[in-house]
Amino acid sequence: MTVIEKYNQLTNQIEEASQRANRNQDDITVIAVTKYVSIETTQEAIDAGVTNLGENRLEGFQEKHAAIGNDAIWHFIGTLQSRKVKEVIDDVDYIHSLDRKSLAKEINKRANRKIPCFVQVNTSGEESKHGLDPEKLESFIDLLRNYENIEVVGLMTMAPLTEDRDLIRRCFRSLREYRDQIRDKQLSHAPCTYLSMGMSQDYEIAIEEGATHIRVGSSLVGNELK
Repeated sequence: MTVIEKYNQLTNQIEEASQRANRNQDDITVIAVTKYVSIETTQEAIDAGVTNLGENRLEGFQEKHAAIGNDAIWHFIGTLQSRKVKEVIDDVDYIHSLDRKSLAKEINKRANRKIPCFVQVNTSGEESKHGLDPEKLESFIDLLRNYENIEVVGLMTMAPLTEDRDLIRRCFRSLREYRDQIRDKQLSHAPCTYLSMGMSQDYEIAIEEGATHIRVGSSLVGNELK
């Protein structure tokens, strides 16, 4: 299947999941994760109508941004080392992996504008997963009020790679509940309206649980470089 065929199929599945959850499909942003594909395939995604691109690695981000530039909205969705912030900060539109003070401090220092950030939360409890311990979320959000160049637009999580759909659903539902708690505080530095959750294998569950941003790679653009 071509990328545009995959995108049309994905759009239909998003519509069906949205209907099951009584949601508006237009409230869901598709981020094409291009970690494992070439610049040419990434361009195919843009030509198909995808406007949001997500990269996990600094090198891939820089390579694709140099080729594509402002034709896309750029999301850095992988773990970001504090010392690498200066290499993406001028080009990134959203950062999905804010989970520690040292990273927040560097983003704030290097940015010359307010950067929309998702705070990453480890809702599965897996040691292999990055992200903030949920018990530390509120205090971390409070800390971020000290950084004028950071706006917490939402929360992000990754569900376990498992066939247990109930476990996946619980991870996503937990993130939505944490998001609601922060959002309802009506903090000026942390409106926290978005939920970045759901990947190729579980985005339909994520949509049913309230995802506003889904990060889709293999089922949309493939994994030709893997």
